[in-house]
Amino acid sequence: MSEEIKNVTEQAQNEAPVQNETKKAVLNASVAPEDFDWDAFENDGAESGSKEEQMALYEQTLSKITENEVVEGVVTSINKREVVVNIGAKSEGVISAPEFRYNPDLKVGDKVEVLVESAEDRKGQLIISHKKARQLKSWDMVTAAYESGEIVKGYVKTRTKGGMIVDVFGIEAFLPGSQIDIKPIRDYDVFVDTTMDFKIVKINQEFRNVVVSHKALLEAEQELKRSELISKLEKGQVLEGVVKNITNYGVFVDLGGVDGLIHITDLSWGRISHPEEVVALDQKINVVVLDFNEQQKRIALGLKQLTPHPWEALSPDLKVGDTVKGKVVAVADYGAFVEVEPGVEGLVHVSEMSWSPRLHSAQEFLKMGDEVEAVILTLDREARKMSLGIKQLTSNPWESIREKYPVGSQHKATVRNITNFGVFAELEDGVEGLIHISDLSWNKIKHPAEMVQSGDVIDVVILDFDENSHKLSLGHKQLTPNPWDELEAKYPVGTVVDGTVSAIGDKNATITLADGTEATAFNRELQKEDGKQALVGETLPFKVVDLRRSTRTVRVSHVRTYQEAKAARENAEAETAKKAIKKVQTSVEKTTLGDISALAALKEQLEKGE
Repeated sequence: MSEEIKNVTEQAQNEAPVQNETKKAVLNASVAPEDFDWDAFENDGAESGSKEEQMALYEQTLSKITENEVVEGVVTSINKREVVVNIGAKSEGVISAPEFRYNPDLKVGDKVEVLVESAEDRKGQLIISHKKARQLKSWDMVTAAYESGEIVKGYVKTRTKGGMIVDVFGIEAFLPGSQIDIKPIRDYDVFVDTTMDFKIVKINQEFRNVVVSHKALLEAEQELKRSELISKLEKGQVLEGVVKNITNYGVFVDLGGVDGLIHITDLSWGRISHPEEVVALDQKINVVVLDFNEQQKRIALGLKQLTPHPWEALSPDLKVGDTVKGKVVAVADYGAFVEVEPGVEGLVHVSEMSWSPRLHSAQEFLKMGDEVEAVILTLDREARKMSLGIKQLTSNPWESIREKYPVGSQHKATVRNITNFGVFAELEDGVEGLIHISDLSWNKIKHPAEMVQSGDVIDVVILDFDENSHKLSLGHKQLTPNPWDELEAKYPVGTVVDGTVSAIGDKNATITLADGTEATAFNRELQKEDGKQALVGETLPFKVVDLRRSTRTVRVSHVRTYQEAKAARENAEAETAKKAIKKVQTSVEKTTLGDISALAALKEQLEKGE
């Protein structure tokens, strides 16, 4: 206990008897001081009555103190460490100053409630607690404040996960981070060790949990201000505000307790990607009221509307056909927007970027930030629209296509794109043609990638073109002789050649001829003369039975090689037999006729003799 508290306690104990009425009577007696019998007084002399009587009278001047009882006391002294409270007992109680942190306005003379923990400790000191007294009544106070909506004071003790811990009536309540203020909090620590007003927004009777909000008080205050401000608002009104928050879609401006929103499209006449390009946090700006909704309490603001529209300042001499320079500020598949002056944009459609027909997306030609030069194609000042063209700065190669690329002429081209049906090859910038898969090779191929890759430079011949549609038909195989002309001369139908069975499928087999030419044969045509089926790897004689130029196939047969020979032999034998039979028949016929003639003559003679 500090010296100051000891002195106060001793003083209170020494003054208590003096306050006793009996003692006053003794001191006010008519006996002179030098004649007063102090021994008799100390020994309960007759002059002053018995000691027990005096003590009884003294006790009547003191309050009745009951341990574990909540009583009211008066603050008699305050310092940084302790608060001294007089509850009318023999001694004053001393309470630790932190118990009153929730009440920074505490002063001497204030009445406070305390819990009597002990009437006297071993040193005769009164033990009291303000914190425990508050705790006994705190939950009833919290419940009452919650039900009535009363504003309570709380002491922010510490920061915790998701918010702060607040002492309210001696109970630790939770203050969520989102309920501290209306505006976003950047530093939570500035609220620690401060006393604030709160509204109790939630209590849990079962777990004795309390949730408080300071934001709710601010919102209620702001609502009053908003209603008052909105009632005075007019469209077109110019107000001053402070940038309170910046998001991707716009800026929130504090108009004096009421927030309004500037959408990103109303920040600048020019195209911007983020509001931070125009404003900064805590910046003071003038804004114009674009619209407001009294029911929803929403205010739409504008910043760019305070300056003239850039189209109004556009040079009146600018016309269609003029060349302008600008910066690409947006790119989409269908085209790119070029800012020719701050806030004045023109659209370059993808079809106006290049003479090349293979350009299907503007992103293949331009990117954000590119500095470009373009020609004005259309200009509508009233609608504030402008279309631009880039390809018009170069001559159209298709205007002289017939002279430069006549049918049958040979050129070199770069493969730009490969598809299933053919290859797109570029002869020069803006001039591109298609080599159909059937015009790539004399041999049958499944995909153009078997012959060329993107970026390859190949020789082509102009087959045909369509000037209106800007289409060229190219050929590659036409630059070499058609091998089928030679093949038809080398293997005419009926020719017998040696071939090796290289593969056998479900119905057909692949036969490789001596010079490497691949032919096909039905599986049934592989049967040998002895009745066995030919196997892969066997070399046999084959007869060419069909040549089809349209499908570039050679069909051969092994069966035909021996079946036709056998048939020829059988036909020869049959012819010989036929001739022999005829000869015999002729001989027989001659003999028979002679005999008939003799008999006829004989018959005639006999008839004459008769």
